[in-house]
Amino acid sequence: MELMVKICGVTCREDAEAAVAAGADLVGLVFVPGTRRAVRPEDVEWVRELPGVETVGVFRDQPLELVLGIRRELGLHWVQLHGEEPDGWLERLGPRVLRRVPVGGGVDWERVRRLGERSLPLIDPGAGDGVTADWELLAGAPAGVRFGLAGGLDPENVARAVRTVRPALVDVSSGVERAPGRKDPARMAAFVRAARGAAAGVEWPDEERTR
Repeated sequence: MELMVKICGVTCREDAEAAVAAGADLVGLVFVPGTRRAVRPEDVEWVRELPGVETVGVFRDQPLELVLGIRRELGLHWVQLHGEEPDGWLERLGPRVLRRVPVGGGVDWERVRRLGERSLPLIDPGAGDGVTADWELLAGAPAGVRFGLAGGLDPENVARAVRTVRPALVDVSSGVERAPGRKDPARMAAFVRAARGAAAGVEWPDEERTR
């Protein structure tokens, strides 16, 4: 199975390069003012020079034109919508969008399926605050529904999450930090190893879930 690994909440070039060295597929930067890991576009122009990784800009309930402008300015590969943005924005943003889907007592799998036609839905029970999803609930996803998993992941539990949920992507932030806003290279490497090791042993009843 092909599993994408995203390290999010990167705040400096040193941590971004360590994420690349750890084997991450995507590196996320948060452009939401006032949040713990927020960065300003003018401070992260180095993202254009990161080799061997795709970059993600995380936004929450900000104007569409601002999102488009920052993506263009920094050459971001992906946009992550983490708020209540209209689904109609996906037409303007194109297919490389991570679209947060909150979960409570259940999952609207039909909505996840529809979003998956124009984006990669990201199931996250919190708003970047490390709340863990109900993995057993997510394990009941209908065949052919592709999504990413975020919330409460770390090197110690990601293998179990991958084996249980079988997501297309796993997304970690605080679970690989050594201090708020600063990543731990060893924990990032351990997270990537654990995720990929678990993915290699997963049997997929429907390979469409990974394409």
